[in-house]
Amino acid sequence: MSSFPHNVDLDKASLRDVICYLNKPKEEDEPGSVLVSRVAAIFVLLVTSTAATMFPVLAANARRLGIPPNLYLIARHFGSGVIIATAFIHLLDPAYEEIGPASCVGLTEGWEGYSWPPALAMTSAMFIFLVDFLADYYVSKKFGSRKAEEEEPFVLEGDKDPRRSIEPLLERGEESARDQAAFPNAHNLAEIPLHREQAHAAEDDLPAFYSKMAAFLILEFGVLFHSGIIGVNLGVVGKEFSTLYPVIAFHQAFEGLGIGARLSSIPFPRKYRFVPYVLALAYGLTTPIALAIGLGLRTTYDSDSFQAQVISGVLDSISSGILLYTGFVEMLARDILSNAQSWDKQRLVVAFTSLYSGIVAMAILGKWA
Repeated sequence: MSSFPHNVDLDKASLRDVICYLNKPKEEDEPGSVLVSRVAAIFVLLVTSTAATMFPVLAANARRLGIPPNLYLIARHFGSGVIIATAFIHLLDPAYEEIGPASCVGLTEGWEGYSWPPALAMTSAMFIFLVDFLADYYVSKKFGSRKAEEEEPFVLEGDKDPRRSIEPLLERGEESARDQAAFPNAHNLAEIPLHREQAHAAEDDLPAFYSKMAAFLILEFGVLFHSGIIGVNLGVVGKEFSTLYPVIAFHQAFEGLGIGARLSSIPFPRKYRFVPYVLALAYGLTTPIALAIGLGLRTTYDSDSFQAQVISGVLDSISSGILLYTGFVEMLARDILSNAQSWDKQRLVVAFTSLYSGIVAMAILGKWA
């Protein structure tokens, strides 16, 4: 059986038929004003998603705005928490409801007898690990080993040129110079002014750029999948729209903040300075476009249908694996564990408070969307 049953006999029906019948979408009357709200939501989500994603990028590249460096640090680690919570609460949990062992799909022949969501999440995470490794391996072979450069001391010594002394810090890609400005004492660089000219030292560091860019594209790939599904579902949902709309607006803003914070830490060469704005705009446009598509399909597309549950469940599972790998490896392991011992107490408190605040915020939003 590949669709929802229209009626069931409780004395004869299987558990699968009962669950599928209970999950069968119900027809709902929708007031005409809701259509106007949905159209308005396209523009609201466009503005909130794009603005939240652009903010860290603009903050990192426009010092004349006078944005406190601590605010950038908070946005960066808050965004890390958002990504991790999104993977667990907003992707993996819904995947269990859609194709898990106790779902209509999970009790259907060909799907039953196995827990697909964690298997698909694990497969996607390990595939991304392989892609990440091969990308780093290719970059290191193409551009040569950078081990000697990474072992170069960061503190000024003797008559060494200041740009060359701080250059390894920028090349390592572990922390951006903008972060150092927030807590300069952590690396004894308090007297070194971080000018835009020094940031250009990263222009020649193509290995760091390609490595961080590959990691970011993996992250954005998973997030865009998720955002597209959210947009279509918001466009076709019934009376729940009034509840989901504001929650999803906050959801997309928080997620955009996380995307923008990671994007702003990439050392873009001069010729690629436009790329962060393009990628930020891509995230900002995804949900509104998907919402518009959902509006166009709302009389024909059923987000609760058997086929839609399969597609959504598989994509949610795959996306959760991508975000889990990115969150724990790229954000926590490389960004925090690799640097925490060199941070002062103030920075540790700010980083961990921001991280857990992002996790809690998205976990709370998971109650509604």
